Amino acid sequence: MKTYIPKLKEINKAWWVVDAEGQRLGRLASRVATILRGKHRPIYTPHLDTGDFVIVVNAGKVSFTGRKLDQKTYFSHSTYPGGSRIISLRQAMDNRPEWVVRKAVWGMLPHNRLGRKLVKKLKVYPGSQHPHAAQQPKKLDL
Repeated sequence: MKTYIPKLKEINKAWWVVDAEGQRLGRLASRVATILRGKHRPIYTPHLDTGDFVIVVNAGKVSFTGRKLDQKTYFSHSTYPGGSRIISLRQAMDNRPEWVVRKAVWGMLPHNRLGRKLVKKLKVYPGSQHPHAAQQPKKLDL
């Protein structure tokens, strides 16, 4: 029995829209990462991009449990002396809520060329409006 590898013309990309209002960040990110990878399809292949496009709206209204808004921090360093920056989740949600959702989804994707290709199919918006109406996205209930 041979292993089935889907051809590129057999892979049909769909568009999904997810409303993040009231959703937990981790559960939302894991479901979105599954759809981006294509694990919800029977033709899933680990080394191919068989996933769909995902639009996340209302990223600014995602919810958190416990005291994560004050205790969770994001760390970055510029590699220069004294170049460390630490921001809390509350500051990140106030300034760039779409960055928080994108970073959570990126953490659940493979960190290689395929993962960089997959994360480009993720579109995140802080409000309820998005410019992808021409793609006719289907609503995804989580």
